[in-house]
Amino acid sequence: MRILVLLSALAMPVVAYFAQRGVFGPDNSEISARYPTLLVAAGYAFSIWSLIFLLDIVHGVRQLRAPWNQDPLLRRIAPATVIGFILTTAWMPLFAQGMFALCLAIIFGALLGLAWVAVQLSDAYEQGGEHRWSWLAISLHAGWLSLAAFLNLAQSALAFGWTHEQAQLVPSLLLLAAATALLLWLNARMHGNPAYVAAALWGLAAVWVRQSGSELAGSDVTARVAVAMALLLVVQTIWLRRRARRVALT
Repeated sequence: MRILVLLSALAMPVVAYFAQRGVFGPDNSEISARYPTLLVAAGYAFSIWSLIFLLDIVHGVRQLRAPWNQDPLLRRIAPATVIGFILTTAWMPLFAQGMFALCLAIIFGALLGLAWVAVQLSDAYEQGGEHRWSWLAISLHAGWLSLAAFLNLAQSALAFGWTHEQAQLVPSLLLLAAATALLLWLNARMHGNPAYVAAALWGLAAVWVRQSGSELAGSDVTARVAVAMALLLVVQTIWLRRRARRVALT
């Protein structure tokens, strides 16, 4: 299983490389242009995948080396990690083919698995500072998926005809509320995880940038809501980290 962790980590950037060159069909930017939503992020935001993929590979290599190859936690999280990595890989060619329903199941499945792994690693990291690189890698991956899954849902809703291009505000606000609830809950469960929050903040900033310059009805509202979400996450993280330090001193 540990070898599968590394192989699945390596598969993600390889498939991403071919996806961005149109091997599987239109790339993400072309599909986003077809289905413009109030939750789409500026294109530069997706560069975070390069860092996530790199750190995931670091995690894959590290958990194969001594003494970590005997670590019970890394052994326990390996199956969920493999599933999360494989689902992340599978999403890319399927999205290019416009298989939105399947992509939704896949991205939320990847989020479920990697969020659980991030919680396990955060608990260990908080208790003894162990698995720093693995914690960083999976926290960033889970943090980005926690927002990206809802962006994907908004785009799929438009593709399915559930929403209209010029009447997306209410459903978009509901999706942002759901994303906020998930982000705050997982961040609280991880006692204020700065890596997890950093990935979400990166995405929210990109939503603000894109929607600030959008001509879609309601884009100015979603841009401001994205800023409010970011501020709320920052305030929560500061409060959680201070509380954790107070608990550690008692």
